[in-house]
Amino acid sequence: MLYDKDIREPLFDFLEERYGKIRILEEKQMGKSRADIVMVLPDTIAGIEIKSDADTYVRLKRQVRDYNRYYDSNLVVAGSTHALHIKEYVPKWWGIITAEKMGNTVDFYTLREPKPNPKVDMKRKLSILWRPELAHIQELNKMPKYREKSKAFVIEKILLKVPRETLALQISEELFERDYTTIEERIREYKRKKKHGL
Repeated sequence: MLYDKDIREPLFDFLEERYGKIRILEEKQMGKSRADIVMVLPDTIAGIEIKSDADTYVRLKRQVRDYNRYYDSNLVVAGSTHALHIKEYVPKWWGIITAEKMGNTVDFYTLREPKPNPKVDMKRKLSILWRPELAHIQELNKMPKYREKSKAFVIEKILLKVPRETLALQISEELFERDYTTIEERIREYKRKKKHGL
């Protein structure tokens, strides 16, 4: 039997080998659910749900709805006990990877390639970014700073100003560059500038 913890590390190696330049973010909040894995690629973001042999389908319907709102494409990685039926539980545009224990290793097999997600909401995708990251996108696109405005307001303005293809690249770049060790300092600096109108 494969558990979530058995799947993760070998899966990261499999994804890196398969996709090349990626960044993995784990356990990201999305609406009322949590994405097991967010895989950042140079021009797209993929949500990945792990359904280990120990998991059930109880929460999957809600999780699918939330993944569909946030990510350009989505995949489910299913333990062998789910391999036969998983396609009945996820939309046809979701990719499916099966995970099977082979001796001391985990073997992955692509059952279905992911297709572009027709339900992605660009507002929600942009909301993944922190305020300093959004500010950097504004700067790159020579936009006003809107420091006194809400994050939602800024997201609306970015969507009006920046072409979707350009924005996809810029969002991915921000996530590739995200540094969890300096973010508190960056947010403090952002707030200080906002307070002083800089």
